[in-house]
Amino acid sequence: MPRCSAAAHWVAHVNGVNPSPVMRAWLTDRASLTAKLVARCERFRVQRLAQRRAVCVADECAPIGLLSARKVVERDVLLECDGRPMVFAHTVVPLEATATQWPLFRSLGERSLGTTLFGDPIVARGALEYARLHAGHPLARRASVALDAPLQAPLLARRCLYRRRGGLLLVTELFLPQIATLAA
Repeated sequence: MPRCSAAAHWVAHVNGVNPSPVMRAWLTDRASLTAKLVARCERFRVQRLAQRRAVCVADECAPIGLLSARKVVERDVLLECDGRPMVFAHTVVPLEATATQWPLFRSLGERSLGTTLFGDPIVARGALEYARLHAGHPLARRASVALDAPLQAPLLARRCLYRRRGGLLLVTELFLPQIATLAA
């Protein structure tokens, strides 16, 4: 198995990615991203693209406690406002995670993971990390395929580690360019 290496440069402070003021507000808000999107559109939708076992992206290994890239359960979705994709979200959970740790993860379908996480009082949210993901990053490529269009790279992204009953879950959110058009 390949050793983990940093495929993206994740930083602890938003200044490390030099976002515009509009994007800074999206990146740093610690409230539910789902709730924020719902408040800015008439029709919010979670479009599930995939949920499967797969080898994790190299820069996900360390945060979820893996020494090398290996299989995890992953979920990719698009968060849409009024039919327009705003965020490509990617979640990984180690295969060892139990149903007690993440009881609803495997059966979410097109429901929002954010609503589940923010509604569970025993979920502990870690610090946000930020990166600019270039076109060659696996998650930027997946977003491009999901949209069936090339994306202007780099894409601003944030990620956060969640803990519940000893289990780890990592959520990475890639902000698509059209999100800047939503009302503040």
